[in-house]
Amino acid sequence: MNAYKPLTGTRIIDLTRALAGPFCTALLADLGAEVIKVEPIGTGDATRLWPPYEDTNSLYFESTNRNKRSVCLDLRSDQGKEVLVSLIGEADVLVENFRPGVLAKMGLDSEKLKQAYPNLVIQSISGFGNTGPLKNYGGLDQIAQAMSGIMSVTGPDAEHTYRVGLPIVDILTGTFAAVSIAAALAGRNEHQKGVHMATSLLESAVAVSVFQGQQALSLGHEPKPQGNDHPVIVPYGQYQTEDDKIIIAIAKNQHWLDLCEILGRPDLPKKPEYLDPTSRAKNREKLRVEMEAALIQHPASHWVDRIRNAGIPCGPVYGYRKVFSDPQVQALEMVQTLHRSDGTKIPLVRGPFNIDGQPTRVSSAPPALGEGTEEILAQFGFTKPAVEDLISNGIAQTQEQGKSSD
Repeated sequence: MNAYKPLTGTRIIDLTRALAGPFCTALLADLGAEVIKVEPIGTGDATRLWPPYEDTNSLYFESTNRNKRSVCLDLRSDQGKEVLVSLIGEADVLVENFRPGVLAKMGLDSEKLKQAYPNLVIQSISGFGNTGPLKNYGGLDQIAQAMSGIMSVTGPDAEHTYRVGLPIVDILTGTFAAVSIAAALAGRNEHQKGVHMATSLLESAVAVSVFQGQQALSLGHEPKPQGNDHPVIVPYGQYQTEDDKIIIAIAKNQHWLDLCEILGRPDLPKKPEYLDPTSRAKNREKLRVEMEAALIQHPASHWVDRIRNAGIPCGPVYGYRKVFSDPQVQALEMVQTLHRSDGTKIPLVRGPFNIDGQPTRVSSAPPALGEGTEEILAQFGFTKPAVEDLISNGIAQTQEQGKSSD
């Protein structure tokens, strides 16, 4: 267990649901923050009902809600909102991903919150940002992938474009929101002042356009998808061996020369069509045929070992079941097994952080709905009779009540 985590002592009230917000707060919890997930009475975070399932547990929900506690409140009631304000008043950060304006309709206008709690950091996540003609519309990952150009450069060719196989924009937005919160906390320490930060799915997706977007801006070129090949560097992509596919990434000329020796084709660099990077890019398919004629003579493991040992970046193409059995992934302790509140085991992927040479740990399994309601309210100063009153009046919900309503 890490002795030090930089966000230890930081309290976060998490009003988010789905993926971008929960991914953000999971990262912050990995770094030591106390994350209190406030969920609506009844079903809680909607992703608790999303497949895939293990028994009745949503693995979608559990994949991004490690290291958190759950309190269940009726946020449509005045009393429930008062309880929420009490929680916010003792927090360092409030994270929400409602549509712009919804927080204000709940009586939690950011300006009022900043006046009441000047040190509070507020992080908002939306679909399209806080200004412009689409600001009041809901946005989802695939819509942002489509509108930002990500889908236009993903797929085998220009006629067949694909979404990325993971909700990559949600993940990026959650990551950027976590960076934003960390920056705001650092600034608050310097200036003793909170701030309202915001990002959106569309902003995040456009921001990562890098050289693909830059060539559209600077050259007026419309980038095209190149399947599993690098769009501008050749050879750099997926190649077939005797059994499986592998990735070979040639970024330096010496690597190109060394690769040709390994393949038993020292003649390739001498051919006019492969003399330089531009020539290789123009003749990428012809080069693929020549490389794969050599690669199919041996299995993937043979080539990966030889190519890696020559200092050339190379690796296998895995499905997720193989990912988790890879020796390097296991050495990094990326998977850690915990117990849910019902005693069942759940393997979880940890956050991608190391502190002083040690990987961060998953300290607790994703919470059951309302699992921490009584404990959290007591922690925030509510007496036992007051908590019992909130529960009996339907303002708060416990884990046991959540089970009985299933």
